[in-house]
Amino acid sequence: MQVSTASSPGRDGRANEDFVGSVPGAVVLLDGAGVPRMEEVCRHGVGWYVETLGTRLLRLLVADPSALLTETLARALQEVADRHRDACDLEDPRGPMATVAIARVRDQAVDLLVLADAFVVVEPLVGPPQVITDPREVNVRSECLALLVGIAEGTPEHAERLAQVVAAFRSRRNTPGGYWIAKDDARAAAHAVTSSREVGALRSVCLLSNGASRLVEPYQVMSWPKLVQELRTGGPDALLQRLRNAERQLEQFGDVAPARDDATIAYCELGRSDAHELGNRH
Repeated sequence: MQVSTASSPGRDGRANEDFVGSVPGAVVLLDGAGVPRMEEVCRHGVGWYVETLGTRLLRLLVADPSALLTETLARALQEVADRHRDACDLEDPRGPMATVAIARVRDQAVDLLVLADAFVVVEPLVGPPQVITDPREVNVRSECLALLVGIAEGTPEHAERLAQVVAAFRSRRNTPGGYWIAKDDARAAAHAVTSSREVGALRSVCLLSNGASRLVEPYQVMSWPKLVQELRTGGPDALLQRLRNAERQLEQFGDVAPARDDATIAYCELGRSDAHELGNRH
C-alpha cells in the first residue's frame, strides 16, 4: 500500500490544526477543533493535542498491530489525557478535541475507524466507492440549531437562544444519545464507527477531514466517484487545489462566502502483492 498525503490550512496566517501520518501498515488522520476561550482551561491548545494524539496512535499501531482499533484509540486517548491532566481542566467542555480516521492493513483485511465527522472512502475493484462517516455530530448540531429557526439575528432573543444552542450542543458531547469525539474520555473510542474489508477486493482507501470533503458536500464540485478518480490520476495536492479554487469562485460569485477550514487527505493505493507492506509517498 502506498500512501500520498496533502494538507492545506484553512486561512493564511493561522496554524493548520489537522494531522496526518503513516507507519508500515496504518494511516491516521485527525481534524482538530477548539472553541473560544479554550486557553483558559488548556494551556497546550489544539495543535499540541492533535500532534500528541496522532503521534501516540501511530506508535501504538506499530507496537500492537493486532489490537482492535477501538482499543488502540481508547489507550491513546487515555495516555494523552494523562499527559496534561495535572496542568489543564479536562472536564471543561472548552478543551481541545479532534475527529479521527484510521485505516490499517492486517491479515489480508483493511480495518477502518471513524470518530465524528471525518470521512473514509473505500474504492472496491468492482462497483462504486463506499463512504464511511459518523453523522452523529452533524445531526446533533442540526437538532440544536433548530432553536434559532425564525429568530432574527442581532436581536436580544437571538443572542439568548444562541447561548442555549451552544450549551445544548456541548451537553450532548460524549454522552449516550449525543455524539462522540476524541477529547478527554477514553470511552468515546468504543462508540466509533468501524468496518473491515478484504484487502484483495479493494483498489484504494481515502481518508479525508471534513474540510476536504466539502468538494462533494456542500460545494457539489464533484461526486464521490469523481473525487476518487481525481485522486488516482492527480493525487491529493491537486485535489486540495481544486478545493481552494472552488472556494475562491464561491467568494466571488456565490451568495454566501464559504467558511474555509483546514483540509487534509490521505490516499492509500492498495496492491495485491503487498498487503503487509506500506510504502510512503509524500
